[in-house]
Amino acid sequence: MLLCGAAVSAAVGTFVQAGETPAPQQTLARYEFEQVEMSVPIRVVLYAPDKEAARAAAKAAFDRFRALNAVMSDYDETSELRRLCDTAGQGKAVKVSDDLWRVLVRAQEMANLSDGAFDVTIGPLVRRWRQARRLHELPTAEHIRTAKEAVGYRHIRLDPQRQSVELLKPNMRLDLGGIAKGFAVGEAMKLLKEKGLTRGMIYAGGDMGLGDPPLDKPGWRIGIAPPGPDKPPRLYLWLSNTAVATSGDAWQFVEIDGKRYSHVVDPRTGIGLTDHNTVTVVMPDSTTADAITKAVAILGPEKGFKLIDEMPGAAAFVVRYADGKEQTFASKRWKALVAAQPKDK
Repeated sequence: MLLCGAAVSAAVGTFVQAGETPAPQQTLARYEFEQVEMSVPIRVVLYAPDKEAARAAAKAAFDRFRALNAVMSDYDETSELRRLCDTAGQGKAVKVSDDLWRVLVRAQEMANLSDGAFDVTIGPLVRRWRQARRLHELPTAEHIRTAKEAVGYRHIRLDPQRQSVELLKPNMRLDLGGIAKGFAVGEAMKLLKEKGLTRGMIYAGGDMGLGDPPLDKPGWRIGIAPPGPDKPPRLYLWLSNTAVATSGDAWQFVEIDGKRYSHVVDPRTGIGLTDHNTVTVVMPDSTTADAITKAVAILGPEKGFKLIDEMPGAAAFVVRYADGKEQTFASKRWKALVAAQPKDK
């Protein structure tokens, strides 16, 4: 659903710089690591008994991101996803890895729930809009029409018995940019917990996984929906043992003939969104959180919040701009989240 992945600012805890800050009178110390994977800076923060344990856990997390990128990248011609797409329209059912299978199954579930607002077959349209951003030139109506012929989640056939996938239409191209990072965050968080490091946080370009809270804190202090680059968040929350996903066009958009088009493309119309919005979702599952932000952005708050309210533990906050005026919307569970103050550390 994304052209180049979401690049969304979030204020987290007391981040100042990478390194470690030992907690006095405690058996655990705080460690921070940062590395670029999946084309975004990945930040891992954890509390561990020593530097060696922390470094080993962070390495395992980064390695998991790298391995998943080799599976799900639509840029890498050698990725498993690209190899699957090369079989589109050939009548071939391809057995896929456990990771790709799990993501595609969840993606199809989200497509059905959102009536196609979330759709990983959007690849042909995404390619057109990537070109539009480079050239500052809108795709022609014919280009959109041709691309849409290869788009539609109902053109994916999943066979659970064989764990195989068939792409039924020629020229289909899957784009997992709206779900893969969320899945990777969840997988990396599992690795930290398997190593006994339950107090951890992973941030990956708009997708975040949170474990137990930092020492002596009620949670991780998370900044929500900054109005733009280098602007402070609108509000802060104390959160733990949950996932947070944010999707918005504050950074990724193109202006053509005075009109702003988002990097989030509506698969039903083939056009980048024009209402300039930011969607933040808090819920237990990072894969679903990542995907549902795009569905809510496309459906709008009224229809989107119906999906949110039906998902256990899910809450959402939306900022939209209509006729130059800012509007904010909160789902039913949002007010139950615990607010923090900017001065809190």
